[in-house]
Amino acid sequence: MSTILVTGGTGTLGRHVTERLRTDGHGVRVLSRHARPYGVDLRAGGPDLDAALAGVPTVVHCASSPRGGDEEAAEHLIEAARRAGVEHLVYVSIVGVDRVPYGYYRTKYAVEQRIERSGLGFTILRATQFHDLLVTLFEALAKSPVLPLPARVSDQPVEVTEVAARLAGLALAAPAGRVPDMGGPEIRSLDSLARAYLRATGRRRAVTNLPLFGSTYRAFRTGGHLAPELATGKGTFEEHLARRFGRE
Repeated sequence: MSTILVTGGTGTLGRHVTERLRTDGHGVRVLSRHARPYGVDLRAGGPDLDAALAGVPTVVHCASSPRGGDEEAAEHLIEAARRAGVEHLVYVSIVGVDRVPYGYYRTKYAVEQRIERSGLGFTILRATQFHDLLVTLFEALAKSPVLPLPARVSDQPVEVTEVAARLAGLALAAPAGRVPDMGGPEIRSLDSLARAYLRATGRRRAVTNLPLFGSTYRAFRTGGHLAPELATGKGTFEEHLARRFGRE
C-alpha cells in the first residue's frame, strides 16, 4: 500500500486527515516543523523535504499560516514534488479566495494558481471556515466586557472532521482539479453565532455590531466567503459547542 504525506499533519485540519487515513489502513507520513522524523519547515525547503517525499505518490497539503510564507512553502513543495515524481497534490483552500480581497485569502488563491500551473496532478478543495476558528475568534473578543462584531456579516462554519474526511477521500482518488466547494449546513449571522458561544460557555457579555468600511468588509457582508448552494456539511455550530464545552 502506498504512503500519503500530509503537510501540517499536526495542525487543526492535518491531524484529522492523518487520523482518518490511518484509521482506514493507509500509510501516512506527517510533515511539520516539529514532527519527527519529518520535521521540515516548508518555507525553507531543503534536503529534508526531498527525503520526506521520497517514494510518496500523494501529498495532502494542509500546512498554512495567516502570518505569511504560504507561497514560498508551496513553491518549495511543488519543486520537491516534481523531483520526487509525486503523482497527486491535494490542496485545501478557502471558499471566496477569489472574491474577498483579504490578504490571507489572496495568498491562498495565489497558492491555488501555483498548483494549477505546476504540471502536477492536483485536486483543490475550498471549504468554509471551521467551527474551531469561530470559537478562537469569540474567545479573543470575549476578553473584554463588550464583544464587538462586524455588522451584517454572516458565516457558514463547517466541522473540521468532515472536511478531513472529504480530503482523505480525494487523496485516495485520481486528481480531479478544482472540485465543488464544501460549506457548513447553516448560514448564520455572526451575532447569532457569538450568542451561541456565550450560552455554551456561560459567559455574560454585551454584543455590539459595528458597521465597518472598505472592500474587504463589503465582500464579507455580501457573502463572498459563503457557499449556500454547497451546504454539504452536517455538524452544526451548537453541536460543536456542546462537544467542546459540555453544555446544551
